[in-house]
Amino acid sequence: MESSEAAGAHDPITENMYTGSQNSFPGDLIDSSDLSNVDREQIARLMNSLARLREAERRLSEASRRFMKLSEQDMRALHYLLAAERQDSVVTPKMLSAHMSMSAASVTKLINRLEREGHVVRRLHPSDRRAYAIEITAETARSARETVGRSQARRILAAARLSHRERDAVIRFLDGMADELSLSNADWANQL
Repeated sequence: MESSEAAGAHDPITENMYTGSQNSFPGDLIDSSDLSNVDREQIARLMNSLARLREAERRLSEASRRFMKLSEQDMRALHYLLAAERQDSVVTPKMLSAHMSMSAASVTKLINRLEREGHVVRRLHPSDRRAYAIEITAETARSARETVGRSQARRILAAARLSHRERDAVIRFLDGMADELSLSNADWANQL
């Protein structure tokens, strides 16, 4: 069976997900009549680049989950715990529940499973003896850093190749895109 990476390598539809015809770009959802053909082509290339980035992240995430034999939820929880460790912060089940958008019961099951598999430990909270803190084990942290962490860190190289002004432009673009994609702009999401 052909890998998903190899399968999409020369697929013109996948490589041009956001390219539209001159009259329909970017579809019938947004009026782009004031854009020149050059602008439309550049925006399509930009959107296709974002799609390739998302696909590369998806493949990396999938490979890391398979390598570490963890679910997507497990990886999200461990990533949060790694970030907390770097920031020298204490993580409680309540904090993990909020980050994961999960109920307290579901987070307890997640913690139990990760603890059983040797990925996390529970310790008494350093300042609240009624609570406990969750920490990633040294072995899991080392494994995550040496595999997916090392790969993810290479993104910094792409950012470092940009000038200060180019990075500011990318930051404005990504923040603007995040704002546009916010569920607060989606009336249908209020119906959920």
